[in-house]
Amino acid sequence: MTEGTSAEAELSGEAAKAWLTVFSDRVAAGVDELTDLDRRAGDGDFGWNIGSALERARAGLDDDDRTGENPARVFQTVSDAFLASGGTSGPLFGLWFGRLGAGPERPWSVVDLGAAFGTATEAVRRLGGAEVGHKTMVDAMVPATDALTSGTSDTWREAVAEAARAARAGADSTGGMIARRGRASYLGERAQDVLDPGAVAVAWFFEAAEDV
Repeated sequence: MTEGTSAEAELSGEAAKAWLTVFSDRVAAGVDELTDLDRRAGDGDFGWNIGSALERARAGLDDDDRTGENPARVFQTVSDAFLASGGTSGPLFGLWFGRLGAGPERPWSVVDLGAAFGTATEAVRRLGGAEVGHKTMVDAMVPATDALTSGTSDTWREAVAEAARAARAGADSTGGMIARRGRASYLGERAQDVLDPGAVAVAWFFEAAEDV
């Protein structure tokens, strides 16, 4: 980052709110895809759970006129919605967004983004006991976070675009993996060629920022 960062280089609360809105739209449009992936490798409720959580999150963002104040407030509102949802994904995404919600209460620089996502992703890894290669959402979270913390971008949009490419590559890599965590681990090779729906959703989250 260069000194004298402009306001446009930082992630504002309004931009974070728009980011989550685009992500919600993306999940709503692809809920059947997520459900199909989870049906082939899990219990089939992932698409419904994440979709309903984001609907609640969007309602919370629309109802609270203070969510545009800073990114942390936006992410905390999303966390609350996920923590109220079912399935194993709810607590994990709730924790992830919750740790993001503990970030600075001001617009975020690229350094702030990297620090916040680093803390959030590490919390998910500890709670779920998952590592890269276990065929979980962590396979997309970790490379995206690494891109944010090691990149040289000057603006949040550039940084998140790099994270999106890393998350997509991570999600795609789960096709061909034998799961080591979650319900898919009970299926072994039968679910080997199925993309992990959690990792796909994480990739969609980062890619959604490109349309803000």
